[in-house]
Amino acid sequence: MHKLKTSRLGTVNLQWVALAICAIVALPVLAILQQGLFAGSTLWQHLWDTVLTGYLGNSFALMLGVAFGVLMLGIPSAWLTSMCRFPGQRWLSWLLLLPLAMPAYIIAYTYTGILDFAGPVQSWIRELTGLGYGQYWFWEIRSLSGAIVMLSLVLYPYVYLTARATFYQQSSISMDVARSLGYSRWQAIRKVALPMARPAIIAGLSLALMETLADYGTVQYFGVPTFTTGMFRMFYGYGDAAAASQLAMILLAFVLCLLLLEQASRRKQSFHVRAQPKAQAQPLQLTGWHGWAAFIACSIPVTF
Repeated sequence: MHKLKTSRLGTVNLQWVALAICAIVALPVLAILQQGLFAGSTLWQHLWDTVLTGYLGNSFALMLGVAFGVLMLGIPSAWLTSMCRFPGQRWLSWLLLLPLAMPAYIIAYTYTGILDFAGPVQSWIRELTGLGYGQYWFWEIRSLSGAIVMLSLVLYPYVYLTARATFYQQSSISMDVARSLGYSRWQAIRKVALPMARPAIIAGLSLALMETLADYGTVQYFGVPTFTTGMFRMFYGYGDAAAASQLAMILLAFVLCLLLLEQASRRKQSFHVRAQPKAQAQPLQLTGWHGWAAFIACSIPVTF
């Protein structure tokens, strides 16, 4: 009886500790809500009439583009490094993590120096063709598409990390059953392995998108007006903390909608990927041009 009471007291104490930690973590959000809801702003109507639509459109387009980019870079590289063996696989498995240590605005500065009008690439094109300014087409790096590419190159490791851990833990039994039912290897990956890894992939994607919405340096340098640039402009330019908080509330609503949509799409589905060591899938040995194709595919994100 004494042990039971002690156990219950310990559980209650842990609950209070957890609630205290949650309250501390929630304080910044509560402060934004209080400031945005109860503090008046003289600039809100001006924002609504002029720039708010642009903030919404650019932020939404940025999210969609980065989501596509991080999925296309993160999932194939996670699958190849976890489920296959090819030349350089061990090195690439950790090299693919390194872009996460590179701030997005630094890579934006670098690519702008390389691809801008005065950079070496366009200078070489003009020397080679003899064309002048405005006489040829070249991708404009300082644009919404440029920001999408820069953020995708930096943030894909979120998806890579979570997806790779899940692929590594998947049992070979489910894949063997799929193959016995007549599925090809690609069909088994698409219809069995990817759906089982979906929660982990969505978790990594959510982190990448939240980083995208919170980014300021890249979008500011490329001249793309988003909610973060608007918040900085309201707070530092106009000194209106209430308007900045109201923009932050809309940004929080974006994140909340993302999480609610993912939850609703899963409904009551269950996902089980953990396997005993003996049941883990055996890696596929890629030799010849298949191995080198896998090496090139995994090297592209690191190289760029």
